[in-house]
Amino acid sequence: MTHSFLDLQPIFAQVAMPLQIAGWFVVGILAIILFIFFITFGRLYIQALSSGVRIGVLEFIGMWLRKVNPRLITDCLIMATKAGLKDVQANKLEAHYMAKGNVQRVTQALVAASKAHINLNFDQAAAIDLAGRDVLDAVRTSVQPKVIDAPSKDQARSTVDAVAGDGIQLRARARVTVRTNLGRLVGGATEETIIARVGEGIVTTIGSSTNHKAVLANPDLISKAILEKGLDSGTAFEILSIDIADVDVGENIGAKLQAEQAEADKRVAQAQAEKRRALAVAKEQEEVAAIAANKAVLVLAEAEVPKAISDAFRAGNLGVMDYYRLKNLQADTSMRENLGHDENPTDPNLDS
Repeated sequence: MTHSFLDLQPIFAQVAMPLQIAGWFVVGILAIILFIFFITFGRLYIQALSSGVRIGVLEFIGMWLRKVNPRLITDCLIMATKAGLKDVQANKLEAHYMAKGNVQRVTQALVAASKAHINLNFDQAAAIDLAGRDVLDAVRTSVQPKVIDAPSKDQARSTVDAVAGDGIQLRARARVTVRTNLGRLVGGATEETIIARVGEGIVTTIGSSTNHKAVLANPDLISKAILEKGLDSGTAFEILSIDIADVDVGENIGAKLQAEQAEADKRVAQAQAEKRRALAVAKEQEEVAAIAANKAVLVLAEAEVPKAISDAFRAGNLGVMDYYRLKNLQADTSMRENLGHDENPTDPNLDS
């Protein structure tokens, strides 16, 4: 059974109507998306195209979805393109931005390095930035050397103090001119290491000098000795020169140390003398105690004399005349002792 085209036309009309509505719906959605895109990114898109930077619509939408600042990425790409940098791309900038890096600082450093004919690519600049270093300042320091004070102005002491061989203290200040070495910036030591090494070199040079006058007459001896040691090895800088800004004479440390040593020796001698005096006093007290003990023994012995005399009377071994002669002898002895005390009244060893 055959149907004519006129018979199928109503069927086509019924099917085409929903397709037409769906098509207009899709077109409307696309129009709304384009309208929103041009409201949000239209100015950036036109600015990028007019600057020779090609960023697609989907790239802008991707930045928005990844929460990347499109304005910052576009400005950095325009800056790099106008500077003739081929290494800067949108995906690298986005990756560095999401890594919490300073995209604008890195781009400015690359532009500055390109103008100064310094070999620096995007990966090196991004690594320096993520390491916490100021990459733009590093490039500037590579172009224009930087002067570092040793010791630093932030330190408590304003000079490096050292003692020469003759005991005289010298106080020196140095100024170090350095240039950033971009190849060693990541992992290289900072300014604090340079300052510490220069201070160590000053102390060593002055300490090895036999006379402070030689250092005062030729301060360049210090800088020459420090430069010969290669203090910039392992650091992020290249030392161009070390200049001794000032050298002052301090205290006579040698004489001060000798005076302190003499005072210490004096105290040791006094302590030893006091020790000997205490021992002598103790010995004297022991002798006094021994004398007192001997006197006690003598008193006990003398107490036995009357008893012995009494026993002698009873036994008939002692007569009356013998007893009186003994008493006279005791009286003569007591008189002589009294006369002896009167002639030496201040002698402490005599009995009263």
